[in-house]
Amino acid sequence: TMPRKRKLLAQLSALQSHSSLPPFDALENLNVTPDGDSSPKSSKYFAIEKKNSSQLEADFFNQPCISLAKSFLGQILVRKLPDGRELWGRIVETEAYLGGEDEASHSKGGKQTQRNAAMFMKPGTLYVYQIYGIHFCMNVSSQGEGAAVLLRSLEPLQGLEAMRELRSASRKGPTKPLKDWQLCNGPSKLCQAFGIDKAFDQRDLTQDATIWMLPGHDLPGEQDVVATTRIGIGNRGEWTQKHLRFYLRGNKFVSVVDKKMEREMAAMGHFSCS
Repeated sequence: TMPRKRKLLAQLSALQSHSSLPPFDALENLNVTPDGDSSPKSSKYFAIEKKNSSQLEADFFNQPCISLAKSFLGQILVRKLPDGRELWGRIVETEAYLGGEDEASHSKGGKQTQRNAAMFMKPGTLYVYQIYGIHFCMNVSSQGEGAAVLLRSLEPLQGLEAMRELRSASRKGPTKPLKDWQLCNGPSKLCQAFGIDKAFDQRDLTQDATIWMLPGHDLPGEQDVVATTRIGIGNRGEWTQKHLRFYLRGNKFVSVVDKKMEREMAAMGHFSCS
């Protein structure tokens, strides 16, 4: 019986290491109040402690900008709406902005302003800014002075009806219902769909009770990622040509596909045959 017992223990420990559940002792301690009452507590600190059990922590965000931009692919962004509904989206496209040296970055030249202050804050801080006075874009600070990653597109996983409501509320006049792939396929679209505005600027993804990230399953390998040029940055010299946009090849939720780059990468044998 010993080998069988050992096998069961091994399976159990493997399950625990792959599970998003907190360890058993954390579960036991979660709902116990000092007087021994096991009823759930309603304190907001309690809710955060419980939520944090499987989310991406500070050490995940604390990596160089390009590395973080690639590492985001396949991870899950979660937004809890005021009515309690949760929106989930898998990150499928990002852009890296490298700080001072990067001519296309809001922090080029190391310039720190009231608007871009979040870019200089600890990794995992949200930098939300407005474009054309109406649309919002969401970035996450990384290692490096003034460096941040723009979240460009999400694959909606949960709460799609709520996303549709939020998107249609911001569209003018009578419009056709949005298809799933249209909900979050662009930086301002994903902000609309997730109800993200300037109020989220400078929030910490590792501490906030209304927005956080979870580790994704089946994370992409290097061969699944296309690296190409960023979009809509105008003429920024050599920076216009740098491959600082990353997306999941073959994913229909990506905003802009670079067929030419995909052909080049395939010719160089970068992609697997699957």
